[in-house]
Amino acid sequence: MQKGFGKSSSLSRREFVKKMGGAASLAAAASLLPFGAARAQDRLTMLTWNGFAEPEVVGDFERQHGVKIRAKYYTGGDEMLALISQSPPGTYDIILADGEYVQQLRTAGYIETLNPADYPFNDFFPEFRRFPILWNGDDMDGLLMRFGFLGVSFNTKFITDEQASSYEMFWDKKLKGKVAHFDWHLPNLGQISLLNGNPSPFDLDAAAWQKVQERTTSLRPQIAGFFGYGGTLSSLKTEQVHAMLGIGDWITGLLARSGGPFKTVVPKEGGLQWNECLCIGKNTQNAELATKFLQYMVSPEGQVRAATMRAYPALIPNEEGWKLLAKVNHGAAQYQNMLLDEYNVMNVIREGRIHNRQLPIQQSLQDWNNFWQQYKNA
Repeated sequence: MQKGFGKSSSLSRREFVKKMGGAASLAAAASLLPFGAARAQDRLTMLTWNGFAEPEVVGDFERQHGVKIRAKYYTGGDEMLALISQSPPGTYDIILADGEYVQQLRTAGYIETLNPADYPFNDFFPEFRRFPILWNGDDMDGLLMRFGFLGVSFNTKFITDEQASSYEMFWDKKLKGKVAHFDWHLPNLGQISLLNGNPSPFDLDAAAWQKVQERTTSLRPQIAGFFGYGGTLSSLKTEQVHAMLGIGDWITGLLARSGGPFKTVVPKEGGLQWNECLCIGKNTQNAELATKFLQYMVSPEGQVRAATMRAYPALIPNEEGWKLLAKVNHGAAQYQNMLLDEYNVMNVIREGRIHNRQLPIQQSLQDWNNFWQQYKNA
């Protein structure tokens, strides 16, 4: 990721998760969820990452429509799927999911097919008008709302931009014991796959998958640890770790904004893109209102709120949203490289340097997870 492709807020979704732990989390969940047999027309229930039901994001929509957004927060895709499977059909009107999980929601029959005519795709950049991971033939299953990039994340006191221009940097002997992983197999193995020259990093035949495992295993002597969000922040801040795989500027940007010497760049082999998408839950009794909510979140006004969300701001696919953001919060647009008259994140995408994070295509998700656990325990 180039300079400024980052999150400009003080909190990420994982920090929200940390702050909502234990009894506080249970109390918050109880207060947010009025789920029961009776369904009200003056509320929408949403299953989502933390932060999306805050007044700064949904307050205007609630006032405009006389409705209350009631959120159930989850902390990972597997938990999201489990919560839906354990709930009566129609429990969740809206489901926010990472793009790769939309495929699983569709397969399990947990979401409704969307009508493309309901949404302002003419306002979207062309690359996002028919976003491949959200379509099954002519059926659209989800609506892209926000996205961001993952690349090489590092401490600029010890590593230069030139050194960070390739994933090969992580094998530098000078960094032995100073390299770490964000503990999730998809972004890490996807990045190693890019280093191996695979044009579709998650679509690997048996030979290519074997080479990814071998290349990853060769990095193990360099690795200081495997960290979640909190550990990533602390290990970088204390200089226990100088470089990390599997993350992006949504973490290093947080440290940099408070004065820390950290950044993320998209290396020459390319970077990965995470995508957050809105879906309408199967058998919702509030389909019309749910559609209006999706329409609001991808309108220019909703996109500004999505881009600048305190929990963890991100990039947005609506070009009209970029224009409005430049008017109302030029600093945020500039920091996140979303100014149309400058080199911006769309240039990076159009240069072919970004690949969508996906589920494995020729292996099972369990295959990747099994290798990751073996690698961690080596």
